Amino acid sequence: MSLNCSEGYKDNLVDAYNHYVKYYGLSWEKPSYMRYDKIRKIPREEDINKVIAVATLKYATAYSVIRDTGLRPIELGWLRVKDFDLETGHVYPTTAKYGASRVVKVKPSTLTMLKKYISKHELDRNDLLWDSKRVKENWSRNKKVVAQRLSELHLLSIRLYDLRHFKGSMEYQRTKDIVYVMRLLGHKNIKNTLRYVHEVDLGEDEYVCKVSKTVEEATELIEAGFEYVTEIDGAKLFRKRK
Repeated sequence: MSLNCSEGYKDNLVDAYNHYVKYYGLSWEKPSYMRYDKIRKIPREEDINKVIAVATLKYATAYSVIRDTGLRPIELGWLRVKDFDLETGHVYPTTAKYGASRVVKVKPSTLTMLKKYISKHELDRNDLLWDSKRVKENWSRNKKVVAQRLSELHLLSIRLYDLRHFKGSMEYQRTKDIVYVMRLLGHKNIKNTLRYVHEVDLGEDEYVCKVSKTVEEATELIEAGFEYVTEIDGAKLFRKRK
């Protein structure tokens, strides 16, 4: 019987079964499939936020979590209230695809939304927060609504999974540290990271520059996304892309 699916999906199934075979000490002749990789176009954050803006609190929070952390949709569906530190915004997800465990963090604005969502629905620590299938279905509906309302048909091409690509690519653009991105995304093999993390054309290198003279000012700038550049006459210079 043949599967009507991509070679890459078949390859993933073979890898999963191979883990099973090794665990139970079995033997088999492992088939091989040729992957055909394609670089996905990374969505702009402003386009992602357009879709988030029309969603209900429940789904807007879900999308924001993926945008901020790069979680896979299936990993989002496994999250329970207790997996979030509601004071710091740290998230302790269960990593899918036999990946490496990691800790990620949501933005303060997303954390505020999450607290409202938990409070509104009176969720307990062990309650699941989202159903990944419904989150994906809701994303498809909302992007169609926004695309038609704004006459921006390019929004239709943004998959929910592309929010993960967005996070990985933006972090690589920011840090130029592929090992850091690999750990952020929960990959054990750097080849998986290289499949869809690539340089993003952000246009001209235009920056907003800020100066700090105290530790408190420097802390505020770092929390706002500014990066340290140099120090001149006792003043520390920071910058952030426009």
